[in-house]
Amino acid sequence: MPKERKLTFEQALAKLEQIVQQIEQGQVSLEESIAKYAEGTRLIRQCRGILESAEKKIQVLSQAGEGQLASQGELEELGEAPSDDAPATDPSRRSTPST
Repeated sequence: MPKERKLTFEQALAKLEQIVQQIEQGQVSLEESIAKYAEGTRLIRQCRGILESAEKKIQVLSQAGEGQLASQGELEELGEAPSDDAPATDPSRRSTPST
């Protein structure tokens, strides 16, 4: 069986809703219902994983918004490392040049 490409949250949710509708309306045989149920549980796990990842990102960003800096490791772990044009330090801690 070929490996399926990773679906976005929205795509997985839409596919899950379609499966539920097919099963509820009796559009599939018992054997097919079981296969679709298995696919549905896989999609649920995928959606939960996406939501957990998003929640972790929000927590890191919320902490950074409260004056706590997110460490480079935390951002890299979440796949959100700052870009090259992002400031490396907290702008409020920059020293002003003496004139």
